[in-house]
Amino acid sequence: MSDIWGLAQFIQRYYIDPIVYDTSYNPVDTVTWAAVLGLSLLGLIRLLARWNVSMDERLLLCTLPYILAGSSLRVIEDANMVAAPWRYLLITPLIFFLVFFVASASLLLTRRVLGEGFHPGYAAIGLIWTALNLSIHLRLGVENGWVIAAVFVLGSTLAAALSLLKRFKSFDFLKSRFGLMIIYAHMLDASSTYFGVDWFSYHEKHVIPTYLINLAGSAAIMFPLKLAVLLPVFYIVDRSLQEPSLRNLVKLTLITLGLAPAVRNTLRLALGV
Repeated sequence: MSDIWGLAQFIQRYYIDPIVYDTSYNPVDTVTWAAVLGLSLLGLIRLLARWNVSMDERLLLCTLPYILAGSSLRVIEDANMVAAPWRYLLITPLIFFLVFFVASASLLLTRRVLGEGFHPGYAAIGLIWTALNLSIHLRLGVENGWVIAAVFVLGSTLAAALSLLKRFKSFDFLKSRFGLMIIYAHMLDASSTYFGVDWFSYHEKHVIPTYLINLAGSAAIMFPLKLAVLLPVFYIVDRSLQEPSLRNLVKLTLITLGLAPAVRNTLRLALGV
């Protein structure tokens, strides 16, 4: 019984409490959710093959609205507009499963109804979902609207500067539009974190960035940190993954890991929640 009780306390401390209380990540759940993400990608590849759907670049683009929908939905929870226990579904990582379920259902529905030309309908559902979320945000009122422009300008400037690296042979993987999109998404994320932590006294939730921000004394450390991790990872993905669907799915994941927090952070700052 003591072993079972110990396991229950372990799960409560490292997995349940961070969701219930929306606290920072810890080393245990960080490693666990990273492993779950990897396994989910492999499972999704098999699922798409079973549905006879190819994760090509067109489907990747049409899935982006669901990233915006998930991020804007997360802000609704940040604003305490949803009561427990439903609010727990809107907290990471559960919200990823929720968005995945909705996106998958939309994909299956539009694929069955519209056939091979399902892409516009599939994207439209994500856009409508995003628009509905934003209409709910308007009830809160915008307190710091300038933040949206600031994050956009800083992120865009840095991404444009980094795009010059594609002139060098070692960085030719940045020539693809998705290569630049990944860089852009993460520069927006780093910019939103910088403004949130340094200008509004928000705090970073992830373990390693929190440690480095505290060490550097500024969230500006996120810019070189992003590049130090992102460029080698994207280089390996572009060079090593030969199967197109898996390569595109990993690219979508990299975009999501940057764009989702960027949108959420920026909306939170703009709305003052």
